[in-house]
Amino acid sequence: MRDNPPRPRRRPPPPPTPVRATGHHDEQEPRLYTPAEAAALLRIPESWLRRRAGRRQIPCTFLGKHLRFSAADLAALIAASAEPATGRRTHRRCHPPTPT
Repeated sequence: MRDNPPRPRRRPPPPPTPVRATGHHDEQEPRLYTPAEAAALLRIPESWLRRRAGRRQIPCTFLGKHLRFSAADLAALIAASAEPATGRRTHRRCHPPTPT
């Protein structure tokens, strides 16, 4: 029987890079929201977002088959939905009142 020399031990993997505790994201790492997260932020039904995104009626991002929304997508959606303020509408009569 032959003697096998001992194998060198593998080095352990490096520790994971710590995540910043501030909760802020780098500008190089854009935050993408799932449809559920985006709907919760906008306080609208998730089905509305999914339907409009599927029809390409609102800005969105598809990563393969996965639908996501960037902060810019949500801001564009809000801006496009904004309506200018209008003055108070007064009721105008079409015909002058008839004398009685």
